[in-house]
Amino acid sequence: NSQPILANKSQMLGMPQFGLRDNLIKCELLKNEDAYTYIKNYSFFLGTYNVNGQNPKESLSPWLASTATPPDFYLVGFQELDLSKEAFLFNDTPKEPEWMLAVYKGLHPDAKYALVKLVRLVGIMLLFYVKAEHAAHISEMEAETVGTGVMGRMGNKGAVAIRFQFHNSDICVVNSHLAAHTEEFERRNQDFKDICRRIQFRQDDLTLPPLAIMKHNVVLWLGDLNYRISDLEVDHVKDLIAKKDFETLYNHDQLKRQMDEEVVFVGFTEGEIDFQPTYKYDTGSDQWDTSEKCRVPAWCDRILWRGKNIKQLHYQSHMTLKTSDHKPVSSLLEIGIKVVNEESYKRTFEEIVRHIDRMENDCIPSVSLSEREFFFQDVKFMQHQAKTVSVYNDGQVPCQFEFIPKLDEPTYCKPWLTANPAKGFLAQGTSVDIDLEVFVNRSTAPELNSGQQQLEDILVLHLERGKDYFISVTGNYLPSCFGSSLSTLCLLREPIQDMPLETIRELVRSLNANQCCQVCGCFSCSRVEATPIPITQPCQKNLYFNPGMQFLSGNLLETRLG
Repeated sequence: NSQPILANKSQMLGMPQFGLRDNLIKCELLKNEDAYTYIKNYSFFLGTYNVNGQNPKESLSPWLASTATPPDFYLVGFQELDLSKEAFLFNDTPKEPEWMLAVYKGLHPDAKYALVKLVRLVGIMLLFYVKAEHAAHISEMEAETVGTGVMGRMGNKGAVAIRFQFHNSDICVVNSHLAAHTEEFERRNQDFKDICRRIQFRQDDLTLPPLAIMKHNVVLWLGDLNYRISDLEVDHVKDLIAKKDFETLYNHDQLKRQMDEEVVFVGFTEGEIDFQPTYKYDTGSDQWDTSEKCRVPAWCDRILWRGKNIKQLHYQSHMTLKTSDHKPVSSLLEIGIKVVNEESYKRTFEEIVRHIDRMENDCIPSVSLSEREFFFQDVKFMQHQAKTVSVYNDGQVPCQFEFIPKLDEPTYCKPWLTANPAKGFLAQGTSVDIDLEVFVNRSTAPELNSGQQQLEDILVLHLERGKDYFISVTGNYLPSCFGSSLSTLCLLREPIQDMPLETIRELVRSLNANQCCQVCGCFSCSRVEATPIPITQPCQKNLYFNPGMQFLSGNLLETRLG
């Protein structure tokens, strides 16, 4: 990676937080980015190929060097690179360097390229090459992987993704392999949503939240998406292909239908498909599947994009490659990238500084809150609840806000409560929605079950150089067996939610007393979490008395715990 230029957007946001003035300058620079940047077009070659676990047997030049002029960027994705058990279990395969070498040899011969990044999850691999002269302007490179296969986590299906800054534009590229089979389109939809939710790129400044896929200026998505053609028999599909009636065929494409219904890939664009389906062929030929399954031909291999200033120059398959039962697909995109004009940047920067100098000492920051009291109804164990407070900057200057700890407390809130974001920056006349999230887990449930803690907290919202605002958060928690000790549960003769909180509190208090039988010294029930059961009346040998309830023999007590 190179050192990013001074005006780089990510660099500005990632700089140390020196104070309100510096943040204000950064914010104003971002707001006025159009004043010191201009759009310059660069060509991006995107390719996707499901190789069905095969070794490279032929040159990839007909696919990768199919453009008249060498592209500025190559983003090449593979699926099913290796179908062996070793690759699945150990995420290691000798086929990675083989296909990597085949790609390098297949790049356009009229330019020199540098490998920027390789990322792989089992058989899903993404290679990122760039012309050598552009490498100095790439920064903030990060890579992530997510598995959505077996049990929703394994890497036989899923995605690999990279994000990077090029000049002043941030770009994210995703290579995915979604669930198979014609009837599983809803599973594919869920895979897409899981990938978008689970892939989070860390930022250099760890105080900043991770970046999701959709937070980038440009998103490029390629891969074996596995969407099929529905409601048509295989012979009818082949007949339409022979007639090159791709428009009729495309109307039965599952991805088109799901995008039209805005179920997946909302905001994405795919170019017109004027090539025949890329799946499924007999390996080593252009013949449709002749196996017993006789798969219906489909456009499984797709390339989509999201963002502004993007123009597709071509979108095609490459029928000459016959290594796999899929055909590779490529798309050449012309993308407008924000490039900094150094003179304009300097002039804009100086104007912002002069403006801040005039207004810096004139006003004190202030905000207004949509609500100051929040009540969470019927909170349950491991069930998330959230409410939103809108913070509006009604003052004359931008402000920096942060939730701060109360006196003698280590954190700004109780462990069952979080505020997202917990700090941030508000320009004049803008607002931000802060999610107040309540989530009771196994570490916070015991004290709530026993009544030792309540869902009550006060959040202190602090403005730098301004006053503090107080937000009250209360709620009622529904006790449950989760988070309660076994010894407590053994003393309950009715559901815990039906018992008064004071009764539960007294039971826990009596258990903590650790009293044992004073009559016969027969206290062998220490196997119940090594916590003695209090005895208030004489007992018989090997009998234990639950106060106010019933006698339990040791065997019966063990049975209840089992």
